Order: sequence, then structure tokens, then C-alpha cells
Amino acid sequence: MASSYGQDASKSSIRSLYLTTRSILPTKRKDEIDAAIRARLEDLSFWKDASLVLTYVSYRDEIDTRAIIEDALAQGKQVAVPRCDTASRSISFHLIDSLDDLEPGILGIPEPPADAPAVGLSDMLGSICLVPGLVFDGAGHRIGSGGGYYDRFLAFYPGDKIGLAHTMQLSSNPLPASESDVPVDLIVSDGCLWRCGIAELDTQMLG
Repeated sequence: MASSYGQDASKSSIRSLYLTTRSILPTKRKDEIDAAIRARLEDLSFWKDASLVLTYVSYRDEIDTRAIIEDALAQGKQVAVPRCDTASRSISFHLIDSLDDLEPGILGIPEPPADAPAVGLSDMLGSICLVPGLVFDGAGHRIGSGGGYYDRFLAFYPGDKIGLAHTMQLSSNPLPASESDVPVDLIVSDGCLWRCGIAELDTQMLG
């Protein structure tokens, strides 16, 4: 059996801790927090100015993005969600018109069908990308599921990268990060708005 050392071991232990922490949050409380995050996100000028929203589709205990997707579509925005390619360990984004367009993908995670229109990098200028994560630090580094799919995509993504997080998913200590890890630009939580790499909250981006 393979063993993990150093940074990989650290990430594995942190991942396990935050998976457990997230899973024990009562459903009613989670719904309240998710609604607060959605409201804060949709007050941002980033959101209001974006005609295209790239977003993961929430699964199990993740912050609910389904309501966010429905809001974006209702506001006339284009919405693209990822398809995973396990052979290349990469994701591509495809447009959807409704949550009904989604079908079970890897591990049952909803994704668009193979014939859904793909969105190229040149089409993503001026867009925002909602990035999943189990925990984020102040520099925007995150620990996710461990597959590296999003980091490979974000390395070339030309828009604004936004992490969504419950307050308990924010780390006051730096997270272990490698050269291939791509930090987000902004973190939206139920308790605050944090522009990564700047040691203060930025209230000017609200409204």
C-alpha cells in the first residue's frame, strides 16, 4: 500500500478533518449559511457584471450551488458547469439551460451531457468561476477533493476565481500548497468577504 509523506500527508489529514466537520453541520443551519453565502455573492459587482458564470454543481455536503445556478439563469446569465475526464484528470465547462440538463457523472456527481456546448477559454473573459474547496486560507489556497482537476483548469482560466466557504472552512494558518496549486482571488463566506493576498476585508466590492 502506498504511503503519503510530507505535504501530501498534511493535505490528507486536513481533508479528512474538514470532511468530517462539514458532514456534522445540522441541515437547517447549513441551509441558513448557504443562503447567506448566496446573498453575499449575488451582491458583488463581480457577479452583477458577469454574463457567464462557471460553477461546480453541489454534491452531498457541499455549499449549495443549485440555487445560485437557478438565480443566474433567471437573471439572463449563461451558466457552464464541468465535465470530468478521468483519463486526463481534467475538466471542461459546458453550457446548460436548466438543472434538468444534468446527468450523473463520476461518483454520481451531476454534470452536463457530452453534447452540451463547450465553453472555450476565449469565451471566459469577463466571467467568474465558483471554485469548490473543503478549506481556504487567507492567501486563497485551498484543499479540495485531491484530484487536481480544478487546479489544472484554473492555471489557464482568464477570469475571476471565487471560493465559497462556510466560516468554519476558513483557516487562520497557511495551508500546505505546491507549485501546481492555484489560489482563488476572492472568498465569499457567510461571515465575511475576503480578497486574497490583501490583509483586510474589501467592502468596496459589495453592491
